[in-house]
Amino acid sequence: MNRSALARIPAWTFATAAMLLIQFSSALSMPIIDRVGPSGAAWLRMGFGALLLLLIVRPKLRAIALRDLPALLVLGTVTGFMTVFFLHAIERIPLGTAVAIEFLGPLTVAGIAGKRLKTLIWPLLAFAGVVVLTEPWHGEIDLVGVGFALLAGACWGLYNVFTQVVGDRFSGITGLSLTIPIAAIATAPVGLPQVIDGNLVWWVLPLAVGVALITPVVSFALEMIALRRMTHTAFGTLLAIEPAFGALIGLVVLSQAPSALQLVGIALVVIAGAMAQRGGTRASPSDAEPSFAAAPGTGPIPLPEAAAGPEPDRGPGPNDGTGRDHAPGRRPDPASDADSGPAPDADPLPAPDADPEERP
Repeated sequence: MNRSALARIPAWTFATAAMLLIQFSSALSMPIIDRVGPSGAAWLRMGFGALLLLLIVRPKLRAIALRDLPALLVLGTVTGFMTVFFLHAIERIPLGTAVAIEFLGPLTVAGIAGKRLKTLIWPLLAFAGVVVLTEPWHGEIDLVGVGFALLAGACWGLYNVFTQVVGDRFSGITGLSLTIPIAAIATAPVGLPQVIDGNLVWWVLPLAVGVALITPVVSFALEMIALRRMTHTAFGTLLAIEPAFGALIGLVVLSQAPSALQLVGIALVVIAGAMAQRGGTRASPSDAEPSFAAAPGTGPIPLPEAAAGPEPDRGPGPNDGTGRDHAPGRRPDPASDADSGPAPDADPLPAPDADPEERP
């Protein structure tokens, strides 16, 4: 498909396809879980995803500075265990229920980061939706499954925070190609023993490769296309329907039919997620060119603008003399440069004693 044909496709269709693929890959993981357990299935996804991304991207390890390592290690670890906990959850509770409970994590982080009391309304609304969805008054709720979904949600919330940190340093798919190998290493102690002790029949490995290709590789690429053409707020609002997609895939693929009351609970979570995105853009260099922002199993919820804080004064940037510090690997914001206008009394010619390397 050429660029002109690609440009005619609405951006929201790429984001929607990515969310459906993410939930579809979770449903396809169920046969793998039956053979090698949830931790083993998560480790196979992370391991094959890492191999595929390293073959495709071939990141330059020399570009990693020592100061980048803590954020990369934390992001890779929470990404891996987010998948581990989520697969443990869907082993015990329906897929749509697990996605809705997991959604509480990033919603709570976004509410706390908003630094305003009213931003906590939406996590509370989502919590009410989860209570309706799980129907605890029937006494049939699997508390262990709910606990795993909550742990996955906590990892998702941390993922969003550290995605912004790492995304400001590594643009595009490079960040993902560095964090997914870390995720595979971090989850090996819990995943590899299950693979070794499990019933590893021949079809498990090719299925795991296929699932890893769907998520994170293809679904992430689709989200990147969408993010390049959508604002973070618009993308985050669209992402709020992911619990509904989880219920849909659970119904179609896994025959998990929600009740009418459970559909109401999912709707409350979706509304809370959509409303939480109001004012959720982030004034940073990453808005000029999107950073990697999709987890292998979930997508991002942008934090409110208040969470970003004021941009520190770093002096002249590396790519210009305007005093702006553009993020590494990103283009300067043309609109920002246009607004500032030329400096008064600017001399377009180089000074006689200018450094020869700076001359045209």
